[in-house]
Amino acid sequence: MVTNLPAEARAKWLKVMDAKTPEEKIKALEEFLKAVPKHKGTENLRLWATRRLAELREEIEERRRRRRGRGVSFFIEKEGAAQIVLIGFPNSGKSMIVRRLTGAKTRVAEYPMSTTRPLPGTLRYEDIYFQLIDTPPIMVEGGPWNSRVLGLARNADALIIVLDNSRDPLEDYRSIKRILEDARILLHKPRGRVIIERSRLGKTGIRITLMGRLIDATLDDVRRLLESFRIYDAHVKIYGEVTLDDVEDAIFENKVYKPAVIVINKADLDVARAKRYAYIIHREEPDIPIIVASALWGRGFERLGEILFRELEIIRVYTKQPNGPIAEKPLILRRGSTVYDVARSIHKDFVRKFKYAKIWGPSAKYPGEKTGLDHVVMDGDIVEIHISG
Repeated sequence: MVTNLPAEARAKWLKVMDAKTPEEKIKALEEFLKAVPKHKGTENLRLWATRRLAELREEIEERRRRRRGRGVSFFIEKEGAAQIVLIGFPNSGKSMIVRRLTGAKTRVAEYPMSTTRPLPGTLRYEDIYFQLIDTPPIMVEGGPWNSRVLGLARNADALIIVLDNSRDPLEDYRSIKRILEDARILLHKPRGRVIIERSRLGKTGIRITLMGRLIDATLDDVRRLLESFRIYDAHVKIYGEVTLDDVEDAIFENKVYKPAVIVINKADLDVARAKRYAYIIHREEPDIPIIVASALWGRGFERLGEILFRELEIIRVYTKQPNGPIAEKPLILRRGSTVYDVARSIHKDFVRKFKYAKIWGPSAKYPGEKTGLDHVVMDGDIVEIHISG
């Protein structure tokens, strides 16, 4: 294993995962760090844990300032299908973009650093809504809000990187990418990805959905690794090519991948120049969508909702009661989700009392196909859950 942690450290990590409040997390993280041996394999883990401690302490201090009537909150509760955080340097136009796309009353000014707190707005795409978050600017030399904005980015579902066409968009993109990577936030999807969803229901066991392959391990090896961390009830989703080390990384969540969209803003200044930089950046980053746009003109954002939907790899699943109408509002799930995820999203008892499901839509072999919990659902599916009692 990469970290080669002793049993004591693994047990203490479970307490970090179970901690509810920032104060509890700080105490658990401090105990965890004491139990982690110092060697090359644990360098990144110790660095991440130290940074996380600093973030938690800052969060507590911020809460104290608010109670005293000072300062503003940087925590934005997630709403809608996904939370998208805008990242950019001073005066890149993030606030005007959010105002144009959502109608939110962001503060737009000619001078830099006018945004001092995050502000949410809502972007509609078909029958779902994305939450866009305007943020204070980050700075290469470490601005006053860098750590808090990066905390928002780590917690978000995706990022919009806003580049200023009046500057050097390529150099600015490279700088922002370095800042994100230093915070262990990746813009490139790894060859494989592991998502571990711990169950609070108990006695569900370790369920593994394999949508790729394990390179150096078996499913039993994955189960044994989780059990060594005292994780006995969880749903493990494996995408692409994954090693056992990747599974351990997912347990610690110390490195996260965020889908991103690059926006070259202020194309109104020089459209040809913005398109030229878009071409150059695309050659360097062929997997990241790039939009050439002007928040001033309100143009170039027409396909943003569609792009976000695709990059987030989310699906819409519509539920219905037996002999009842189809729900107008869909459940928003990750691609690769199963009937288990649908049932759990409706109510925790639906998993415990589950009998079978009936499916209409792209994933069904025929309309009303009868399936079990492991059936993988697709965008546009209609799911009818039948339970006992």
